[in-house]
Amino acid sequence: MPKKTNDFENNILRLQEISEKISMSDISLEEASKLYEEGMKLSKMCKKYLEEKELIIEEINKN
Repeated sequence: MPKKTNDFENNILRLQEISEKISMSDISLEEASKLYEEGMKLSKMCKKYLEEKELIIEEINKN
């Protein structure tokens, strides 16, 4: 599997972990803030990856 796909899948898994941690009631505001920031960065990276794949698929469908 190409590295970018592995990165994407790892980022999705990390986003799930972050979501679970933020949902816990015993997390500090400071930790929740740091996790939120990390999650937003990962989310942007995943979105960019998906947009790139969408362009590739659109190009394939043109032919």
